Amino acid sequence: MKVLVAPDKFKGSLTAAEVASALASGLADVHPAAVVTTLPVADGGEGTVDAAVAAGYERVAVPARGPTGAPVTASYAVRGDTAVVELAEASGLHRLPGAPEPLTATSAGTGDVIAAAVRAGCRRIVLGVGGSACTDGGAGMLTALGARLLDDAGRELSLGGAALSRLAALDLSNLAEVDIELASDVDNPLYGSRGTAAVYGPQKGASPEDVETLDAALRHWASIAGPEFAARPGAGAAGGVGFAAMAVLGARTRPGIELLLDLLGFEAALAGASLVVTGEGSLDEQTLSGKAPAGVARAAAARGIPCVAVSGRCRLSSARLADAGIAAAYALTDLEPDPARCMAEAAPLLRRLARRVAEAHLGG
Repeated sequence: MKVLVAPDKFKGSLTAAEVASALASGLADVHPAAVVTTLPVADGGEGTVDAAVAAGYERVAVPARGPTGAPVTASYAVRGDTAVVELAEASGLHRLPGAPEPLTATSAGTGDVIAAAVRAGCRRIVLGVGGSACTDGGAGMLTALGARLLDDAGRELSLGGAALSRLAALDLSNLAEVDIELASDVDNPLYGSRGTAAVYGPQKGASPEDVETLDAALRHWASIAGPEFAARPGAGAAGGVGFAAMAVLGARTRPGIELLLDLLGFEAALAGASLVVTGEGSLDEQTLSGKAPAGVARAAAARGIPCVAVSGRCRLSSARLADAGIAAAYALTDLEPDPARCMAEAAPLLRRLARRVAEAHLGG
């Protein structure tokens, strides 16, 4: 009997590896002879580097600039000539030292990490986007890779999205050559009513006036950097990093969980499994829009292997779960109605929940 445990993180509570460990322990409590394989997963957002490391990649720490330009230490994961870079490592909201800075936050640190990986000999960069603090159209990332953004006096622009309104010329003569695959499930364009400033700017502290400023600046940025790419699905990913990656770096885009499952060796891990257990902190409608559990369930269904999910809370009906290929869902709130205790005691509660999964789906 083989079970594959492939959860995403429980945000704010446990990493994906910690979730997988707790679930494996609970399954073993009921079936100690079962072969339980753990493969923490991610969809390109926060936790992507951790998932790669858990799958055998090596973690490499490098200096980078945070979203305000202050120095931080970020990590990427490497195996062979492939580097997995997580935008949130350097440019995420959690890297802000204080209040959000929607007009000046930069993606330069993500470029710093990519540049470090290239210098180390990596030829393929998988860039996971999600959780960004910036709305700079990816301009900061490009400057870290050698691009120069100049105003009409030939001076380099300051960092941040608002400054793009003063862009007069884009000098790419010293831009590093980078082979990038973008792991993203965002389908927003760069600007407009569904653009990155309008949809995601308020989450990054942007006022209505800030949103207008950023949207206008991004329109101007696109008119110079690649107007034909601005409306492409995913151009608005990570505050416009998707646009810069596609328009200037020639990046290819794949659904985040699909790309990450390939990198992590998910197909090989599935071989011989009679059950797959996945999960994340909250199972809801967003889960069905390309999040990790939906991707895992879809991959399991393609091999005819049943999949169940665990979560902190579940807001999906049985019918919606079945549509996603999830046979059953188990939530921590089934055991403990207090959300605060669910967060604080997630690991032991998950172990108890896994016992229920074992009894219901493995017998005994």
